[in-house]
Amino acid sequence: MDIAVLGIDLGKNVCSVVGLDGSGRVMLRRRVRREMLERLVDGLPRCVVAMEACCGAHHLGRVFGGQGHEVRLMSPEYARPYVKAQKNDDRDAEAIAEAATRPTMRFVPVKSVAQSDVQALHRGARAVLPRLADQPTPLGRWARGLLTRAPKNVAIVALANKLARIVWAVLAHGRAYDAEFAAA
Repeated sequence: MDIAVLGIDLGKNVCSVVGLDGSGRVMLRRRVRREMLERLVDGLPRCVVAMEACCGAHHLGRVFGGQGHEVRLMSPEYARPYVKAQKNDDRDAEAIAEAATRPTMRFVPVKSVAQSDVQALHRGARAVLPRLADQPTPLGRWARGLLTRAPKNVAIVALANKLARIVWAVLAHGRAYDAEFAAA
């Protein structure tokens, strides 16, 4: 098979895969279980692998990049105009592949594991901060004080930093978490 671009519509359990040749003709159309996707793509010749930047796309992007493919992630709203008829998973995969061939398409870079970890830490701190500030604990008092003297986004980053230092200390010293010690 002479596949130039592979479009993948990621699903929770099943993914739709469409391979286009250099002229845009469909050479491959298949639905595969998510656990079989890596093996299928590894067995194909090196090509452009395009996906919508969504849950799990960055992990798969790292995997496919490691297999030698060129990975292109795009925002879902940029692929939507290329759906030719009524929306379904196979047509979405074809639209993703076609959108990846456009020279003006804007792509999202694949996040490294470290970038994903920092994003998870930041999002966790954003979710925890309002509840933490209501707690009558030393860490809660610290959060309330920080919120009174700094903007919310600064407080979120400070909490994420504090959480990262707490996790590092627990792992480095091999002892259990101590809330009184963490508040200092």
